[in-house]
Amino acid sequence: MKRLYQALTMLTAAAALAALALSFTLGSGPRAQSAVSQALIFTALAGFVALALLRGPRERAEAVGVSRRAGKSQPPLPKCDFTRVAANDEALQSLKELRDYLRHPEKYRRYGARMPAGVLLYGPPGTGKTLMAKALAGEAGVPFFALSGSDFVEKYVGVGASRVRELFKKARKAGKCVIFIDEIDALGKRRDDMSSDERDQTLNALLSEMSGFYTGDGVIVIAATNRIDALDPALLRPGRFDRQIEVGLPGRAQRLSILKLHSRNKPLEAGVDLEELAAQTVSMSGASLENLLNEAALAAAVRDAGAIGRSDLQAAFYKTVAGADRPITATDGERRIIATHEAGHALASRLLMPENRLARVSILPSGRGAAGYNLSIPAERVMVDKNQLENQICVLLAGRAAEQITFGDGALTAGASSDLARAAELASLMVNELGMAGEPAVSLKALARSCGGVSGAAEACKALLAQQYARVAGLLGEQAEALRALAGALTQAESLEGGRAVEIIDAHLSNERQKPA
Repeated sequence: MKRLYQALTMLTAAAALAALALSFTLGSGPRAQSAVSQALIFTALAGFVALALLRGPRERAEAVGVSRRAGKSQPPLPKCDFTRVAANDEALQSLKELRDYLRHPEKYRRYGARMPAGVLLYGPPGTGKTLMAKALAGEAGVPFFALSGSDFVEKYVGVGASRVRELFKKARKAGKCVIFIDEIDALGKRRDDMSSDERDQTLNALLSEMSGFYTGDGVIVIAATNRIDALDPALLRPGRFDRQIEVGLPGRAQRLSILKLHSRNKPLEAGVDLEELAAQTVSMSGASLENLLNEAALAAAVRDAGAIGRSDLQAAFYKTVAGADRPITATDGERRIIATHEAGHALASRLLMPENRLARVSILPSGRGAAGYNLSIPAERVMVDKNQLENQICVLLAGRAAEQITFGDGALTAGASSDLARAAELASLMVNELGMAGEPAVSLKALARSCGGVSGAAEACKALLAQQYARVAGLLGEQAEALRALAGALTQAESLEGGRAVEIIDAHLSNERQKPA
């Protein structure tokens, strides 16, 4: 194809030169000029049409060729090992078994054991799935072929399947190695009536390669995804990705180990307590914790303080969670409304969810677009019950309720828009999926899938939201003195640490029996 393309290009150029030479031979008469002009136009059009027809096949051939050329050289061995991976002990244990297999495959053959054909790492983003796969290859001392699922997705039918076959062919030639496919859901989504021919062919090629893949060759296929529910069932059956390892968010002790790992090359002041930081970074992934320490290091470098202090870590924490504070530009009236709104959230959180730790209350605009924020550190738990979900809805609606109680119906603002949306999402979850709307055995979402639709869901959600709004409005009305005191302190200080906010709330509660322990 390439030679034909070159030959046609040369033929077009030669025809143009011949027509030009003919014009000099015939002279400059009108009839001769007209004939030469027509010959030139015809030659140019014929050449462009032929080149356009050949361009598509040529691009497709080059698309496949780029993939083949890119993988001819063997990738370098990764400079990474398990010492750079903290937390997720269960996942690491499984990977250590694979490392032992790569190092001593004969031991497993004696017992008639085989390693999994494929290992699927799934979990939230930033939990270290890619790092674990790279560490496995580094520990075993084998090449590491890393690709993304999107690398196999093309608009031309057959290109993705060709790349899959080329990948496994190169892996077999390399001998012992680790193939890592990140974001495999881009390649292996569940097939349905809307699937494209290209995606189906690519997925079929992967299924075929993994079915006939002999793991005794020392090649291990590892894939990572954040959406295991979106994968095609054929990928998850035994013989393909038959070992599935959840890589979840770290707990408190695991967060501490991650912080210690990433702070090894950072100068910390003597008073810095990483255990305190681990306690307040609930639900943060390993990548988020590394980013937090980096933000603290940047702040310390700007101050040229010589070491990273507690203030740097706290500022980095608030910046990571809520965004960087911006100068307040609100008028005095708007400041009072924002302070009342945030005080309502803080007061409701203190009374209804005392197990959560109030970290900060601020009326400074954040980098996330909020006019103010109320930062509460949730308690670590495995599951939540109905009362806790209802309390969460109350805390979300408390800002709007505080505005209404203090300033009346006419002063309601748009600042509660995100709170109302999140409260509606929680109410929908309780009504449609969890059976918490008065019918414990009914999941409306499941019924809709099975029966083709269920009515009354919107009315049930509205009733639940109205009930919880009335509840929190009554609670804030009873504790109006504490609400005013906290709002006044916020208006003056603009930002209050959690401990100071709790002191103000507890000092002004009208009913001692409601003071949290």
